[in-house]
Amino acid sequence: QVQLVESGGGLVQAGESLRLSCAASSSIVSIDLISWYRQNPGNQREFIAGITAGGTTTYGDSMRGRFFISKDNAKNTVYLQMSSLKPDDTAVYVCSARKVWTTFWGQGTQVTVSS
Repeated sequence: QVQLVESGGGLVQAGESLRLSCAASSSIVSIDLISWYRQNPGNQREFIAGITAGGTTTYGDSMRGRFFISKDNAKNTVYLQMSSLKPDDTAVYVCSARKVWTTFWGQGTQVTVSS
């Protein structure tokens, strides 16, 4: 079992930046892939970025440039740095951890961007 706790969400104005954190209950060096997604009611879950145990990163279409994923193995935490935020970025941001054949999900953190 891997428990994930997201934090760092909140209300910001358009153009501002925000950094989200995803803290894992176990060592992230043993987790194959940790990813960030976002979701709004009625919308599909949208992939933002992922980072492997080895540090390889991938980004969803249109996410590269304003979103940056990183991790701190010593803190068992993955970060999502978001910049130049827009009202369309308003969503619940959720992290997931894939370990072998199982995917674990956090509860999410709300990000609201006002115009």
